[in-house]
Amino acid sequence: LYVYLGAILAFFLFAVVYYYLSIFRPLKNILFQMQALISGKTYKKIFTKRIDEIGILAYFFNAVTKGLSEVSYDIKDRERMKDELTIAAKLQRDSFPLENPCVPGLQIVAKNKPATELGGDSFNMFTHGDKTFIYIGDVTGHGVAAGLIMTMVNSLVTVFLDTGLNVLDIVIHLNKYIKKHVKKAMFMTMVMLCWDHKNQKLTYVGAGHEHIVVYRASSGKCDAILTGGVALGMVPDNSKIVAEKEIELADSDVVVLYTDGITEARNKADVLYGLAGLQKAVKEYAPQYSAEGINFHLAKDVSDYMEGHVQDDDMTLIVLKRDVKNVDNQKIIDKTIKWAD
Repeated sequence: LYVYLGAILAFFLFAVVYYYLSIFRPLKNILFQMQALISGKTYKKIFTKRIDEIGILAYFFNAVTKGLSEVSYDIKDRERMKDELTIAAKLQRDSFPLENPCVPGLQIVAKNKPATELGGDSFNMFTHGDKTFIYIGDVTGHGVAAGLIMTMVNSLVTVFLDTGLNVLDIVIHLNKYIKKHVKKAMFMTMVMLCWDHKNQKLTYVGAGHEHIVVYRASSGKCDAILTGGVALGMVPDNSKIVAEKEIELADSDVVVLYTDGITEARNKADVLYGLAGLQKAVKEYAPQYSAEGINFHLAKDVSDYMEGHVQDDDMTLIVLKRDVKNVDNQKIIDKTIKWAD
């Protein structure tokens, strides 16, 4: 018995040491340097040979700060800064999902269009075991600082999922890290969904993000659900504010997630597209198309509405459609996340 207990204790200690050395300590160092950059303090280059999410985050930080440092010494090197931002933008895009996933019982299609080289919108889709996690978020503003926070969140979500946290705990831990490492003027709204493959159930946890638009195929109605909670980074502890809730879905029901770049898009007359405009478009296209078709037509509708007016903010659009027959093949022709202009 003592030998058995000793083996368990040794394994537990090994796991704790491994987690601290391989994940916690390097991630803490990266977050510290990011905090220094965002707050205007002295920061240092991060040295790493890792090629996982932590390595990508470190390389992204180094690519951005390298350009910033060079331009700060010589204003004539703006073209070099532009090149560095291009590299940083590519790294940011690489942190997004490469393509839309195939998920049993659900069609999922996401599209993104940043307003500048580095956007503040964050989204991703992960399948762990028999569950798929989908989240969308929006950092205040856009540009380098917003891009850094967005990339940090993408990496943190990956780490938290690998440690086995559920959707509610992920949102709580994200809030703690953002509050600790980001200056007061910056925060991030988010909503995270969890699709349970086995039980065919969709739940969500909101953190002050935009409404969740839900189209009911049986009635043709399009509801807007408040996500609830408060934005990440606004309070030290959001565990008493956020909650996991369920969205009941029948076959062919549609869920639309978006960032405020959609509803705050303006036309030539400077009139907002608005939540009502989005709901109207969803009601029109949801009965006719798959998730891919709905996303395409919604994106086109917003782009056409904006014609003649500059894009003021990043835009991200995720469409989920309940499909009880979608077991092995989602039949998506265009799996990329590129926005359809």
